[in-house]
Amino acid sequence: MPIKIPNDLPASKILKEENIFVMDENRALAQQIRPLQLLILNIMPTKVVTETQLLRMLSNTPLQIEVDWIHMASHESKNTPQEHLLAFYKTFEEIKDNKYDGLIITGAPVEKLRFEDVDYWLEMEKILEWSKTHVFSSFFICWASQAALHYFYGIEKHELKEKLTGVYFHHTNVDKMKRKILRGFDYQFYAPHSRYTTIMAEDIATISSLDILAASDEAGVYLIAEKDGSRFFVTGHPEYDPDTLDKEYNRDLAISDQATMPKNYYKNDDMHNEILVKWRSHAYLLFSNWLNYYVYQETPYDLNELESLKLGK
Repeated sequence: MPIKIPNDLPASKILKEENIFVMDENRALAQQIRPLQLLILNIMPTKVVTETQLLRMLSNTPLQIEVDWIHMASHESKNTPQEHLLAFYKTFEEIKDNKYDGLIITGAPVEKLRFEDVDYWLEMEKILEWSKTHVFSSFFICWASQAALHYFYGIEKHELKEKLTGVYFHHTNVDKMKRKILRGFDYQFYAPHSRYTTIMAEDIATISSLDILAASDEAGVYLIAEKDGSRFFVTGHPEYDPDTLDKEYNRDLAISDQATMPKNYYKNDDMHNEILVKWRSHAYLLFSNWLNYYVYQETPYDLNELESLKLGK
């Protein structure tokens, strides 16, 4: 949250130069407050687990948040009871007339498929197109980031020789440290990945409106953002619980004894040892920065103004 300070306090200029969020009295008095309206499209197979992970990340803020959950009507979920979906989820058709401060779309275990071969791809395209005018800022995770980069910019994903799984060392782009999403970040941090495909930095570089804000020598680009803060693309899984990669590895081992062990995850790379949890502080900061600086601080108070605002850009 911002520090509210007197308009002419000398420290104001220094703090702003250090990229510290301060709010002068005039802006504070002019603010109107209401709950944030978020929409989450959950396309992970273990929906209840993902719900808990995301809500845990989003709860690390004093902001009041109201969440609508949607699932793909064109896809039959095999891992979540229909009763759960009926009780807690809506379809896109049920919410398409609403407007939202923020949208989150999760990853999905379909990255080996061509986008057009995913059974709900047409519905995904419809939601992405709708988001241009009905959502202020969007946050895409793992496969969803690849799907959105493909839909909005024509960027292709590339299959890896083996599964990229583990907790990888990343570095922020020091030339972009004044971007608000990076406030409070260390120059180096860890984040989990779990995927079979990747996005190439040289492809991102061809899109002038996109910035690469963080990357890993081993895992590739990690955090990509539109310059205007309307879209964020995270190629990993910062929301993962400490044991999520362990569960995935044991699931993969049940299928093949050649399954790839998560890197930098188990102490001494021994799956019987403790899990080294090194990404949680980064994850909380990433989500709270997005919520605060790109949703709460920027969205119009009256969401009915959103469509005209977006079309006017």
